[in-house]
Amino acid sequence: MRQGDLEGAGAGFAAIVKHSPSFAEAHFNLALVREEQGRHDDAIASFQKALALKPRLHGANLFLGIAEFRLNRLDEASTAVQKETASYPKDAAAWMWLGVVRLAQDRPEDAAEALDKAARLSPGDQDILYHRGRAHLLVSKNSYARMFKVNSNSWLVHRVLAQANAEAERHVDAIAEYEASIKLAPTQPGLHEELGSEYRSVNKIPEAEAAFRRELEIDPHNVLATYKLGAIEVEKGDGAKGKELIEAAQREKPGLVHVDYNLGRAEMLLGNDAAAADHFERVVKTDTDSEVIEQAWFQLGTAYRRLHRMDEARNAMATYQQLKDEGARKSQKALENYKAEHPDAPPP
Repeated sequence: MRQGDLEGAGAGFAAIVKHSPSFAEAHFNLALVREEQGRHDDAIASFQKALALKPRLHGANLFLGIAEFRLNRLDEASTAVQKETASYPKDAAAWMWLGVVRLAQDRPEDAAEALDKAARLSPGDQDILYHRGRAHLLVSKNSYARMFKVNSNSWLVHRVLAQANAEAERHVDAIAEYEASIKLAPTQPGLHEELGSEYRSVNKIPEAEAAFRRELEIDPHNVLATYKLGAIEVEKGDGAKGKELIEAAQREKPGLVHVDYNLGRAEMLLGNDAAAADHFERVVKTDTDSEVIEQAWFQLGTAYRRLHRMDEARNAMATYQQLKDEGARKSQKALENYKAEHPDAPPP
């Protein structure tokens, strides 16, 4: 069987069960061979025989359920796999297959519940993550569909449309939907912060600043609005105010994205070059955004130069230039690929 000789394996296990008909494991292995051969009905009969002899035989109900699933007998598959999860509740594969069956039965909420359990038991399993993602997407889709049916012009519907546009980088459309949502629910926490983020994406900084300030009037504890307003203050050149707001946000929520970069820029504006260098050193070691890392090397080179650490300044600037050149090459390559794939289209 391990060598892939299914005919030989089938003959061997068939001989064993004929000689020892009460040997449950032999029936189980014969069933596995028949399943591999695509003989699902024969596999089901052998799995059932193994379970009749040993009802809690590990894996038997699971593979019985899989065989039933292959024949589109979803109710029988569900019953078998549920028995496996009841007998072996720490078996991630059993929970995954229960989720797969529930998806086929058009029961995404139940599928998501089973697949969440599977993911907790085996967090790095790609098959589980794939099916879990499918289940949760269907749950979300169904939930939003019901929202639209209840009231297609509610502030929540506009917010969902805005978030979808934002994720697709259709920022102008997202702004329009957020503004429609705010018109219907002007004091709803979170809306102005999300609108401000979209304004920043299209470089409408005064509008973004106004939205973040309005958010903080509604919800003074909104950490993201505080942080993003602090970043804007830094961009405007007010290092003191920017640092105050960013640090206030950091105290409430450590680990904010690009926080060291923004604090480093604030310290540069304040003339605190050593503190700025510390922040930028952390950025180049820990941040995952290539553009932020590139800019951090430039800022780090500037800070080192101000601190008269000239060798380090030269090395930092050399690294910055190397990353910049690599980015330019990647952009050029992407453009060439796009032109090759879309010869009649205008450049992106």
